[in-house]
Amino acid sequence: MHPPGADRVLVRHGEIGTKSEQVRRSMEGRLARNLSAILDDRGVDGTVERQRTRLFVHTDEPAAATDAAADTFGVVSASPVTTVDPELDTICDELAAIATTRFDGGTFAVDARRAGRKDVHDFSSEEIESAGGAAIWDAIESAGFDPEVDLDDPDVTFSVECRAETAYLFFETIPGPGGLPVGTQEPVVVLLSGGIDSPVAGWKLLRRGCPIVPVYVDLGDYGGQDHRARALSTAETLASYAPNFDFEARVVPGGDVVETLATELGETRMLSLRRFMLAAGEHVAESVGAVGLVTGEAIGQKSSQTSANISVTDAAVDLPVFRPNLTDDKAEITQLAREIGTFAESTIPTGCNRVAPSFPETNASLSSVVEREPDDLFERARDVADRAEIVTIDR
Repeated sequence: MHPPGADRVLVRHGEIGTKSEQVRRSMEGRLARNLSAILDDRGVDGTVERQRTRLFVHTDEPAAATDAAADTFGVVSASPVTTVDPELDTICDELAAIATTRFDGGTFAVDARRAGRKDVHDFSSEEIESAGGAAIWDAIESAGFDPEVDLDDPDVTFSVECRAETAYLFFETIPGPGGLPVGTQEPVVVLLSGGIDSPVAGWKLLRRGCPIVPVYVDLGDYGGQDHRARALSTAETLASYAPNFDFEARVVPGGDVVETLATELGETRMLSLRRFMLAAGEHVAESVGAVGLVTGEAIGQKSSQTSANISVTDAAVDLPVFRPNLTDDKAEITQLAREIGTFAESTIPTGCNRVAPSFPETNASLSSVVEREPDDLFERARDVADRAEIVTIDR
């Protein structure tokens, strides 16, 4: 619900405001560009204006623009607002008018915040709440309602943000993802498996400002076209969160290596497969200027993801391996996958389940894994990475 006459969206950021002045301004500029790109991508007509600690979207589509802002990384929350002069009587009159047209029963409260120097206004936040509450009370009582105030858990909250030149009035505050704007950090390679976890990990790195390069290792006969399609479909969903960034996935032809590992190795084959995938991903990262690798792994979720085995797989590469799901439960990861829109594409059995041995090693040593795996494993990883198919991800 938005107030009558709402013609802009108030967009709030959080962590950006803790940065130095120079960094803050740079990040706010990036946030404004990213928000404009999402508006354009969704066909929402709106112009983004920057102010200190806030962005505003001027639009005739406040609901759609609010939804777009709430999907933009770096945004903490967004509200469709109506604007009035920052005078106490004017604010109260507008609150009464809004109550007359929008209030349909229940309890209410007024939440007001006055920003700026104390000498800018001759009233306080508390005075806005008191006088505004009285104006709303009179208006809804005249409309035939029985007014009731609840400051703890109201059915309707009338919110006011009063700044030096303008007061903004609104009903709802839609939460955003928070984090940092995409493009404020260096890119990373995300190893997409076709399952639930890795797209969530990619989304989390986007949320921290990193552009991502999706890499899918094709498992050959152990995966198939459906498996590949699932992985690339999740990449399309991730791309919709950053439409002004190029998303070119790399499909690495790993089928022959997977066949070798599946036929020649026993309980350590999954660890060598993970090491092969990381090595291939690292070679791609070097070619595109990415600074790290991202996986969907969580400690203990699978045999290859025990704390001991993760140390073995990490030894295959020099670049850092980021695991943003590391301490999450599977239920938490699955819930986030539903929220960000990647769950439906990720819920078929993954081909790599056929690779896993009946009794996989859960507490490997690096020396035992290296001793068993092919001597040319990393050479083959570099070779298939060089032969990767580049797939432009459509949004």
